[in-house]
Amino acid sequence: MRIGIPKETAAGETRVAATPETVKKLVTAKHTVFVERAAGEAARYSDDAYEQAGAQMVDASQAFSTELVLKVRAPDSNELPYMTSGSVLVGMLDPYNAEGLRALASAGLTSFALEAAPRTTRAQSLDVLSSQANLAGYKAVLLAANHYGRLMPMMMTAAGTVKAARVVVLGVGVAGLQAIATARRLGAIVEASDVRPAAKEQVESLGAKFIDVPFETDEEREIAQGVGGYARAMPESWMARQSVLVSERCKQADIVISTALIPGRPAPTLITADTVQAMKPGSVIVDLAVERGGNCPLSEKDHVVEKHGVTLIGLSNLPALLATDASALYARNVLDFLKLIINAEGNLAIPQDDDIVVACQVTTDGHVTRSA
Repeated sequence: MRIGIPKETAAGETRVAATPETVKKLVTAKHTVFVERAAGEAARYSDDAYEQAGAQMVDASQAFSTELVLKVRAPDSNELPYMTSGSVLVGMLDPYNAEGLRALASAGLTSFALEAAPRTTRAQSLDVLSSQANLAGYKAVLLAANHYGRLMPMMMTAAGTVKAARVVVLGVGVAGLQAIATARRLGAIVEASDVRPAAKEQVESLGAKFIDVPFETDEEREIAQGVGGYARAMPESWMARQSVLVSERCKQADIVISTALIPGRPAPTLITADTVQAMKPGSVIVDLAVERGGNCPLSEKDHVVEKHGVTLIGLSNLPALLATDASALYARNVLDFLKLIINAEGNLAIPQDDDIVVACQVTTDGHVTRSA
């Protein structure tokens, strides 16, 4: 089978959907792999490395006109015309973008959005959200440390003692847990908040303190359990109590890492403008939810700004700042997904009874098969 790896053209996107490592495995499986020239350049994977792995280096039109196309981001309006009706597309296609799904369907594609994979044990090896969020949580802390004008760890010197930075992490999913672990390794005092009670044990196991917002009703307790590994929108009464508690912690913090997202919905506001105004001068907020509107209304997508003496980092694609490792992990996720839709003879065989495949399939032969 012919498999195409185009170069990503989205602004700021440095990742690539296949690395020489995964290309070699595809070639070993008797596939013909076409990689667009310079596709891996931004991720530090050279054309020579791809050729040594067995790929053929081609232009964009050839990479897109294959039976199977592997992407990081969904193809845009300039790229879709290159694709052949009936071909298969695999990537992070944003399954909640109705307009984008219609565009893929109109091009006659059978498409798989890997973000839609269920949070199950069987799907862990192809969980692109986790692999990329893990890197984002790590990079968020490093960015915060870079913009924070003081030290992270407590330091005792002949000139006196420097206090450890206080870090608050909002949202304890994969990104939040990695942010906690990284901040702790750098010597910070860390607190964290999440709607899910199960997060408390995870937070404390990493040496951080859990900001506990008590549940007052059975409804609050039930909703807090989440669904499919994701948080659900909490009732207004609980959100109001959390807002007060989180606001007080943020005012005392030096760094806030905010990661709270609910799939398919705007990010919840956790850090109000009044809270930012009350924070200490020199404090830093990293808003990892900025792509969905942000957990702070003062964050600006893809910009670093200072407001009320607080630095707000709103970069929306932190994994792209770690392109080599981000691409390596993503490419392995993709390879594991391909095992589900390619049979032993090396041909496309899309099973309709596989829960992972069904969950990820967003378009089929010109029709949108998933409600955005």
